[in-house]
Amino acid sequence: MGLTAKQLVYSILALGSGCLIVFLLYEKIGLTFSCYVAVHVVAPIALCGFYSYNGMGFREVFTQYMRSIFKNKPLVFKSSGYREMVSEIRAREEVERKAATRKVKEERKRMRREK
Repeated sequence: MGLTAKQLVYSILALGSGCLIVFLLYEKIGLTFSCYVAVHVVAPIALCGFYSYNGMGFREVFTQYMRSIFKNKPLVFKSSGYREMVSEIRAREEVERKAATRKVKEERKRMRREK
């Protein structure tokens, strides 16, 4: 069928575990619900054999994903020099504002002299 040995082994394991679960639970919860339960067991087994992402198998990808969710520390922003930067900007704006008002006053004086 063109399957690798790994895919063949995991296919047989998935099929066997699915059949076993359905046969064990069929009389207790019915065929439909036993199939629903079997899917949740069979899917990870089948993914272990067939799934590959960036050269990693399903177990490695799943382990990395869980590690990234639960073991990463939160990133906290700590600024260095923010207060100093804001005070510099405000001081610069104040100087510019004073220079602008000084120019306006000088312009008014000049216009009064011309009249």
